[in-house]
Amino acid sequence: MVSINSKDFDQSIVFSGRGEEKNNFLMELYLKNEDDKSKMFSVLDYKIKDFTKNIDSSYNVKEKFYLAKKEQINWSDDFDLYAKATLDFYNFSKKEIYPMVHEMRTGEKIKQNLPTGFYDYRKKIDFNNIKFINFSPFVKYLTHMLNNIATDDKIVTNSELDKSFEINVRKLNIADTLFKNKKIKNTILNNIAFCYLLEDQNISNNKKFLDKYYEISTDKSQRNEIVKIGNAIQLLKIGNNLPETKLYDQNDNLININDLIKKKTVLFFWTENLSSHMVAAHKKILDLAKRHPDYQFIAINVDENQEKWKMHLANFNFKNIKEYRAANFEDLKDKWVINKIHRTMIINSNHTINNAFVSLFDVNFEKQLK
Repeated sequence: MVSINSKDFDQSIVFSGRGEEKNNFLMELYLKNEDDKSKMFSVLDYKIKDFTKNIDSSYNVKEKFYLAKKEQINWSDDFDLYAKATLDFYNFSKKEIYPMVHEMRTGEKIKQNLPTGFYDYRKKIDFNNIKFINFSPFVKYLTHMLNNIATDDKIVTNSELDKSFEINVRKLNIADTLFKNKKIKNTILNNIAFCYLLEDQNISNNKKFLDKYYEISTDKSQRNEIVKIGNAIQLLKIGNNLPETKLYDQNDNLININDLIKKKTVLFFWTENLSSHMVAAHKKILDLAKRHPDYQFIAINVDENQEKWKMHLANFNFKNIKEYRAANFEDLKDKWVINKIHRTMIINSNHTINNAFVSLFDVNFEKQLK
């Protein structure tokens, strides 16, 4: 059973019943980490010596708490594996993100000046322990570590998309070398692939990335899902016909998307759950519509409730924007690979794709309409 003080939710969760002492220890450690996280923003600006002093001090306090509870509760070795890992991986993650965030915030490149032994803890991590495969602190740590190792100044590319491709191929190669356990290796490879494909949708780069992924991965089950995403992205190449999907209009009529495209078209998306984005997107589109009368602008709502959608629209006056709702968002998401609400698509009057992967809020977006 769990009792909660609703006035102070996070800090009042108390477990009772079997294993309550261990559960409460994990919750207390979680809250200590959350409190520590809120103070880390400025700490990442510190010079190396001060940064190390700060995180060592923080770790020592939590380690004393861990050791005291371990002696008091006398928990099993199996539980201790996770308890100690929760303590350690959070601390390790700080060191992995430090050089990247420090440079981003201060402009100071410190990676090459880190003291000898700064990452020595990596040598003690059992990266092939199957018990950690779905353990959140471990997975988060791996994300930070792979980003840190794969990113450096030696990558010289013509664009951010090419840089992202190079970094993620490096991650695949690192994972291939680091993980000997096939199940863990495939899980990490799948995570890298999913994240990359849903973030960076450059057609040419994606094909090269997937070729590398297929070369390394032996996971047939998840490969199908990754292949599906990769294939969907390939179908959205410039010049291809826009894949069909159905939309509802405000009169509850079901309409094929391509029946709406009679001229050059901009498709953009919104949800009532992100009202600030909804308003900002519509305002930007209204502004663009004044300068580009040769285009039509179609807003597609991705929520499920038809009546709520119509009621929400009634609160606004968005003239010159055609409003529709996705009849089946899963179908639309799969065919058009919609993973971010600010995603925008530019379609030619003959239903072919001009650019399926652009952000409405990109500073160069309007140049694509000329």
